[in-house]
Amino acid sequence: MTRRTLRRSLVAASALLAAGLGVSLAPEAAFAQDAARVESTTRPNFGILLDPPSRSASRRGSHRRWNRPHHGPGYPGPGYPGPILPGGQEEVVLVDCGGNPGTGAVEDAVRRVRPGGTLILRTRGGPCVGWLNVDKPLTIIGEGGFDPRDWDRNPSITLQAPDGLPCMTVASGVRVNVRDVVFTSPHAGEAACVIGYNAQIEMNRVGFRHVGDEAAIYLDGGLLDIRNAVIDAQTVAPAIIADGASMTAYDMVVYGAQSGLEVTPGAGQTVTISTTTLKGVGVPNNFGPRSIGMVVRSGRDYGRVEVTNTKICGYVEGVAVEGASVAISDSNICRTDKGVVLYNGELTLKDSRIVADTVGVAAASGRAIVTDNTFARVREVIYAEPRAVVEAADNLVWSQSLCRARFRERGRTGRYEPYWTGGQGWQCAYGSYPQDWYEEDEALLGIPYEDHGYTLGGYDDYRQGYGWYDRDGRYIQDRSYYGDDRWSERRRR
Repeated sequence: MTRRTLRRSLVAASALLAAGLGVSLAPEAAFAQDAARVESTTRPNFGILLDPPSRSASRRGSHRRWNRPHHGPGYPGPGYPGPILPGGQEEVVLVDCGGNPGTGAVEDAVRRVRPGGTLILRTRGGPCVGWLNVDKPLTIIGEGGFDPRDWDRNPSITLQAPDGLPCMTVASGVRVNVRDVVFTSPHAGEAACVIGYNAQIEMNRVGFRHVGDEAAIYLDGGLLDIRNAVIDAQTVAPAIIADGASMTAYDMVVYGAQSGLEVTPGAGQTVTISTTTLKGVGVPNNFGPRSIGMVVRSGRDYGRVEVTNTKICGYVEGVAVEGASVAISDSNICRTDKGVVLYNGELTLKDSRIVADTVGVAAASGRAIVTDNTFARVREVIYAEPRAVVEAADNLVWSQSLCRARFRERGRTGRYEPYWTGGQGWQCAYGSYPQDWYEEDEALLGIPYEDHGYTLGGYDDYRQGYGWYDRDGRYIQDRSYYGDDRWSERRRR
């Protein structure tokens, strides 16, 4: 065989071998490419889910995961509860959990439910462990039920978040209804327990046990309706953040967090807080972020917040208004350093009770209307800077520092009578601070009863017509004179 013939034989053999290998490896290569494509499509974007958008109103909306123009021409019109997304075909899915970390049972159950269906969580053998990533309209129900009044009995947990991950995320435009579910995120880290981006979240008979750096509930836009809820949030962040969202809270108890609520109402939206209790942890004024029961931040658009029949106790600032229009009525703000602080915007405070260490209402700018309220313990009832306009009327004050009696001489007898002065829109109340008010407010924090009122020695006898006072305020008891005779000495009894 010549050298040229040998070279041609080797080239032909190499070509045959390469062709054979290509035929045998083609299916595996194709399968690998398909798997990579599916994995890249379904892999969650942890950067978006775990790093919520800035709370600044100027940046709100730039981080939304869903946006109408990004959908094709088949995207539903206004009024549809959410985008049409691929999903399962089962109307009702029951997942029976038994402390199942890593099995993916919860995530798989969400995929199996068709849009508009119902997911039932059964926790006979322990809580469901997983992350509810809701991308279609759903109803989520805990089979065992939940009564917020039994919270002190340590109710069983329904859903536990994996470490460092949320309990539930809801996509933009999606409406989810949650009932009889107790969430826990014991090691949340920088993840909130429930996160919604322009979503509509309705919750009834729910509980939260959250430990982390972020809020228990974070909603950017959309709607949050939460009722009959207990939220134990061990965090330096507010327990609930509603940024540009319409929020309704009824019969809700929040405690453990350094701050209770942070709301930024959007244009034409009303945030309604009713029959709610916000209980602070009593941190000092110079420790960490400001401890505020409820802070109302200003957005680009002017919204409104209404607070009724609500208790806010144990914070440095009870309510801080940084914008918007806020109306507080029939509510109790107790054991704060400052009761209500108006940094900007509008405030209406009426028919409420405020127990504060320094000032009841402080206004830096904006307009405040303060009427028919009760203030106690304060060293200053109303403080207003030049840029603020405050209208106050018919407020009653119990304060040992503000309401001490003054004394003036009657005639030239050397005998003095007590009198009290008021201030802008307020007057002092004489006597002990009502103990039943203490039971409604400060007893919530375990603080023993303290009489905020001022009591003048011998005043009961004085009001009956006997005795008088000297110039130093000491009561002089003398029953020889009665009524006005004690000032003239014309008639003895």
